[in-house]
Amino acid sequence: MSLLTARGVSVAYGALTVLHEVDLVVAPGDRVAVVGPNGVGKSTLLKVLAGLVRPDAGTVTAIGTVGYLPQERDLRDGETAGQYLARRTGVAGAERAMLAASDRLASDRLAASDRLAAAGTQAEDAYAAALDRYLALGGPDLEVRAAELAASLGLPGDLDRRATGLSGGQAARLALAAVLLARFDVLLLDEPTNDLDLTGLGLLEGHLAGLRGGLVVVSHDRAFLERTAGSVLHIDPHTRQARLYGGGYLSYRAELDRDRTRAAEAYETYAATRDDLIERARRQKEWSRSGERAAKSAAARRKEPDKTIRRYRAESAQAGGARAAAALRAAERLDPVAEPRKEWELRLRFGAAERSGEVVAVLSQAVVRRGQFTLGPVSLQVSWGDRMLISGDNGAGKTTLLQALLGRVPLDAGRGWLGASVRVGEIDQGRLTFDPQARLLEAFRAESGLVEADARTLLAKFGLGADDVGRAIISLSPGERTRADLALLMHSGANLLVLDEPTNHLDLPAIEQLEQALDQYDGTLLVVTHDRVLAENLRVTRILTVRAGSVIEN
Repeated sequence: MSLLTARGVSVAYGALTVLHEVDLVVAPGDRVAVVGPNGVGKSTLLKVLAGLVRPDAGTVTAIGTVGYLPQERDLRDGETAGQYLARRTGVAGAERAMLAASDRLASDRLAASDRLAAAGTQAEDAYAAALDRYLALGGPDLEVRAAELAASLGLPGDLDRRATGLSGGQAARLALAAVLLARFDVLLLDEPTNDLDLTGLGLLEGHLAGLRGGLVVVSHDRAFLERTAGSVLHIDPHTRQARLYGGGYLSYRAELDRDRTRAAEAYETYAATRDDLIERARRQKEWSRSGERAAKSAAARRKEPDKTIRRYRAESAQAGGARAAAALRAAERLDPVAEPRKEWELRLRFGAAERSGEVVAVLSQAVVRRGQFTLGPVSLQVSWGDRMLISGDNGAGKTTLLQALLGRVPLDAGRGWLGASVRVGEIDQGRLTFDPQARLLEAFRAESGLVEADARTLLAKFGLGADDVGRAIISLSPGERTRADLALLMHSGANLLVLDEPTNHLDLPAIEQLEQALDQYDGTLLVVTHDRVLAENLRVTRILTVRAGSVIEN
């Protein structure tokens, strides 16, 4: 039995095709990962499956409840943490629908008559359906379950606090709580691992492993995909069509590589055969023309008076022309094989500026207090050429430590300073480099100091073309904002790179190219990441663990 079925789904925005004839069937227990480069339509597909976007062609059929949790947490002003959870789990909407149906039913019963009997039956059916949905989504005990889960996740016990007042780590755990509390028959998750620490990742993976319903997830976390996905839906960036690969993520990567190798070999064989036939036809034509000219020339007649021999030579030349035509027809009859398109590459390179002093940054008995949280006292020196990985749970103080090292937050005690000739390049966790209301090109030029032509060229190298540079920063996707940050970072010539969750919102090819660029970088590097594959592959000289405001060097 399928819980969710999509047939021939196509979506276009103007002349741009986003999805083309995509098919997908989700049955109970299915774990489908949707992968492809940024901008290929993964999030759009989830919205179509959730009924939030109507496809231009095709159908989507769902049995039971379908829930969509977007990649951005969409915290709303004035909304409490409890209200956020009720909204994200679908309970708030189901409760509103149930109360509205109840009001209609009560109104019909007050005005009951034979004429309204049919309407009353419809109202009863509507109320019953709304009640069933509310119960199925776990509405009656959501508050109790949420309070118990909040305690286990380290969230404030009072879920009546404003959600927008939570720290970044608490907001990440609140988003995780929404996933763990949701009781949809089909769960649609867009980048659920962003900003989660290792503890949260373990909870999420364990929860999804025991999910009875169906799961469709978009993620660029390679370790998470391998642990979670039973099949992989790959959206081709050129055709915008999708192909389903069975097996886990590593099986998909291996099969995709084989597909690409086979496609390249098939095209090479086709192209070589076609080119050989065309070349053969060209040579035969040339020989034929030369033979005809030689047979008809006066000199040839003088040298060879025998008419039979001259006629034989002319016929041979004509036969050569026929062979040329046959070769061309054979080339035309070949089944055409499309040339595989070269995949877009980020081509990211970090070229260090002039060398900084030996001492890059120092904290001496430094203390930072933010509300009830305290970081420190911390004594730490970062030296030229250090490659430092900083790990720890959400809310432990990793981002605060980075900001203290850079002098971005006032110290309540102790001292801190940056060394001589330090040039900082930074990607912050919130992707807040640029003014959200500014146009991308204007904001990028203001930060980079580049003239318009050079700014356009650099942004284009990061997949941000003419259609993107005139858009407001706030309208860009998280992945597009991250690529703009990387473009600025590459241009900066920084000798100190400070990267806070740099892989968030990047697609898989871009993450792998970022790893290569970091491996070749010869400056000083500070990285905070929960990407387990990146942390394993990153070449480091020092590892710091931040735990409840304390900093420990492993």
